[in-house]
Amino acid sequence: MRDKCGDGIMRAQRVWKPVGVDKYNTEIERLHLELASLNKRIAELEQLRSESSTIEALKASALMLSRQIDELRSSIATEQLACLLAK
Repeated sequence: MRDKCGDGIMRAQRVWKPVGVDKYNTEIERLHLELASLNKRIAELEQLRSESSTIEALKASALMLSRQIDELRSSIATEQLACLLAK
């Protein structure tokens, strides 16, 4: 494979994939979609001036989802750090 200038052959580069990330990324993506759905519903209800207790319950659920996302991201970082320290 030639480099951009055509001056030489590029060496293959190893792509490092953090251990354990895939199992979390799917869950994080699912939670993000659920959070986006909740936020959309909250916005719709606020425009309709719906019952505030319903909106507050949805906001509480959105906060809980945000915390779950943060916890998963923290788990990823902890796993990556543990792998680095184990080397």
